[in-house]
Amino acid sequence: MQTPEERLDELGLVLPKPVEVPAGLHLPFTFINVRGDRLAFSGHPKQSQDGAIAGPFGELGSDLSTEEGYAAARDVALSVLANMKAEIGELSRVTGWVRVFGMVNSAPGYTEQHLVINGFSDLIVEVFGKDIGRHARSAIGTAGLPLGFAMEIEGEVLIRP
Repeated sequence: MQTPEERLDELGLVLPKPVEVPAGLHLPFTFINVRGDRLAFSGHPKQSQDGAIAGPFGELGSDLSTEEGYAAARDVALSVLANMKAEIGELSRVTGWVRVFGMVNSAPGYTEQHLVINGFSDLIVEVFGKDIGRHARSAIGTAGLPLGFAMEIEGEVLIRP
């Protein structure tokens, strides 16, 4: 059976380096929190290949299109996977995706948050397969997000020891 890392290679996708929190930014939490057989990941933006926080910034429906948001949500998935891998070593330790919660900074009247967060969900299912990758999910619109992010995605997975 193919590992998630092998599947990423097959898809031609490269994980960025783990997140580098900018100097002076106080974050009294961790991006990845492991408790027993559960791993919770905090709201993630996307990261550049060097691990720097890279947005996207702005509002969906005014600054970014749904298609641009979908592509960015796929990049957020890669950032989440990079940070998970840095914490647990191998992505094959993930035995099931439990839930995903997508928050989309939305212009007034914008109603395609679910289509944006599909970018994240589609990538997870592509990498992990339907059995492990399927998850419960919510996608909501917000009037703003920290640092002007266009989206943040958080969730929870099950892992083996």
